[in-house]
Amino acid sequence: MFQRLSINMPNSQIHNMTLVELKKALNEKNLSSREITETLLSRINDFDDSVNSFITMTSDQAIKEAMEADKKIANGDQTNLTGLPFAHKDLFCTEGTLTTCGSKMLHNFIPPYDATVVKKLKNAGVIMLGKTNMDEFAMGSSNETSYYGSVGNPWDLKLSPGGSSGGSAAAVAARLVPAATGTDTGGSIRQPAALTGITGIKPTYGRVSRYGMIAFASSLDQGGVFARSCEDAALILGEMAGLDELDSTSSAEKVPNYLESINHPIKGLKIGLVKQHFEEGLDEENKKNLLSAIDTLKSQGAEVIEIDLPNIGLSVPTYYVVASAECSSNLSRYDGVRFGHRTENYENLEEFYSKTRGEGFGAEVKRRIMTGTYVLSAGYYDAYYLKAQKVRQLISQDFKNAFEKVDVIAGPTTPSPAFELGAKMDDPIEMYLNDIFTIGANLGGFPAMSIPCGFVNNLPVGLQLVGKHFGEESLFQCGHQFQQLTDWHKQTPDQFK
Repeated sequence: MFQRLSINMPNSQIHNMTLVELKKALNEKNLSSREITETLLSRINDFDDSVNSFITMTSDQAIKEAMEADKKIANGDQTNLTGLPFAHKDLFCTEGTLTTCGSKMLHNFIPPYDATVVKKLKNAGVIMLGKTNMDEFAMGSSNETSYYGSVGNPWDLKLSPGGSSGGSAAAVAARLVPAATGTDTGGSIRQPAALTGITGIKPTYGRVSRYGMIAFASSLDQGGVFARSCEDAALILGEMAGLDELDSTSSAEKVPNYLESINHPIKGLKIGLVKQHFEEGLDEENKKNLLSAIDTLKSQGAEVIEIDLPNIGLSVPTYYVVASAECSSNLSRYDGVRFGHRTENYENLEEFYSKTRGEGFGAEVKRRIMTGTYVLSAGYYDAYYLKAQKVRQLISQDFKNAFEKVDVIAGPTTPSPAFELGAKMDDPIEMYLNDIFTIGANLGGFPAMSIPCGFVNNLPVGLQLVGKHFGEESLFQCGHQFQQLTDWHKQTPDQFK
């Protein structure tokens, strides 16, 4: 019934196909969903011991769903993503499937429901291959705080893939799966996308439902997607986005068809370059790649304008006060009474809580809980939390002022390429500074994307694009046009080709 894909995409190269290519092959019946699924599951089995990008595999369920997808395709009953393989970051609740958040605290938690993002993609027809590794409760920038061990960067397994969504990014970069969900609280989609050489987008706050997405910092968290190209990311985000009555922070703003406008030329598009990004902290070779990428956009008719974000230098301390305060509040629910880890030996209720949390949480999570509790405490609330919220508004207003002059803001995603695992674990401040270029978009709720734009010391680096609220179309348009003229997004780590 099904023929093997021949000419340009031999069956042995299924892992190198994009979502758009796989969708075409399925619709033309050149490949079956089962064939794709089994090929990628086999590849994960062969390669993931070295990468450690998955926490849980759902192989039997995936094959069963793939067989059902093949029947739908054969009958012409397919939906937009029917039969396409996918992975979810392990903080999206998945009914009947272990959801750990990378923490011992949830090592035995099996949700009774699907997160809205999971449900939407399931209804669209995707096949979930498994749940990906992550920094514990999404707290980290290197994917080293996971209870399930560090994730390796496919470009050099001794290096970090970034975090907290490092498992999803590494799985896509290693060609184990063509796309995966991630979450971004301060750069946790864009930073790992840059360090692993793939495309990652954090949409506008409220564009994607947070229902069933286990919370870290509720006013900052936003679900998004990793893929190999802007085209693939646009395909997935179009299915993920939209109003959700179960999430009061989700937006009723109409979701456009991102693929319809992705091919529009960018002639006349005004792109802002933030002068503060070039003043200090940016690796010189990374800077050269960034400026070359800007020249590529200019060659397509884009106009480049220097802009000023005077308060952007305050984004890191502001973020870590706000995020830690919200983390302290959100993680108070993990007490061992209703679900998750529970200590065995205790003499009273206070000791029960203390030992449960002491055993269940890792060092970075404890650090942020303690920081958050401190800044919310009597006598310090005004000095820290309230002041941070005021500065947050100043930073957000800086972006809004800039967007009166430009359509998109471009800059580096990270200061430098990937760093060695373990290199920054003993210095939390140095680790936090990895997010120096990404945090501003979260504080203001703006959509932002990272796309590959070159290499430094044979390691990928990314170009960050930030848009106006609900301006994802401009980001996809700009990114896609860049990817039509470059092949950075097509590069694959040698050992995973």
